[in-house]
Amino acid sequence: MTERGSLLDKLKRMEERNARGKETELSAPVADPVQQSAQVIWLPLWPEGVRGVPNSVLRSALFGAIKRGRRAFLQREQLTAVDGVTVLFTGPRLDQADLDVWEQCLHLARAEGLGSRIQFAAHGFLKGIGRSTGGKDVSWLKGAFARLASSVVEIKDGKRAYFGPMLHGGARNEETGHYVIEMNPQIVALYGRDGWTQVEWEQRRALKGQPLAQWLHSFYSTHAAPFPMKVETIHHLCGSEAGRLAEFRRDLKDALAKVEAVTGWSWEIDRTDLVQVDRTPSASQKRHLIRRTQRKPKGTG
Repeated sequence: MTERGSLLDKLKRMEERNARGKETELSAPVADPVQQSAQVIWLPLWPEGVRGVPNSVLRSALFGAIKRGRRAFLQREQLTAVDGVTVLFTGPRLDQADLDVWEQCLHLARAEGLGSRIQFAAHGFLKGIGRSTGGKDVSWLKGAFARLASSVVEIKDGKRAYFGPMLHGGARNEETGHYVIEMNPQIVALYGRDGWTQVEWEQRRALKGQPLAQWLHSFYSTHAAPFPMKVETIHHLCGSEAGRLAEFRRDLKDALAKVEAVTGWSWEIDRTDLVQVDRTPSASQKRHLIRRTQRKPKGTG
């Protein structure tokens, strides 16, 4: 067994830590910068078959439904997001493939802890996100890490806020293909008790190469009970590069059909151009719905 122990052992220790109620408080005040640099911050624990992602990231155009090719460079531009979420972005536009990489980084960090050195081989990382492991993909991965490290965000979601790079930084051995990366510990501020979603990884991988379908899958995964939304609103939210709404509407129908084939979620676009998606909420989302219905209105009892 390696010095760090197996992933299974790490997750077991995390579960034991959570059971004892000694997990790091997500709402705790920021520590002294000198102490904070050496502190390990733990993400929430999620199973191997999902990826835990902040809702604010998936409910915006941060990782857009855009095609491969040249990227526009944005300078502290406000991206479209749902009400209550603000995203300011500086850097090259990020796409759904970049989101695969970022989600995998978070997935590895959940076992090592934010602020720890996360080590892996390019070959294993690429296999983990469902890509080939040849020279072209190894080169692409270098570019993805560079884009994430050069992308600076300012995200506000209610009382939660984070500003900083999407990827803190890292190093690699050009001969062996081994990486060491770090995620900014402060990104944990975007999680909280109900600020994140478990995205079904195999479903997302089944939609590989279909950026709009992947964006829709992630977006609707964050909603326990999705509400109707205008086609035009989704057009802006997903960051689509389709110039005409009629063109986007055709793309949207095709993408929703692909999501339905993978997930079983039903959908329709009615005569008023409202999109309705019906899906079965996850266990945690069901608990959220129950808590929401049990809340007493202000001024009562």
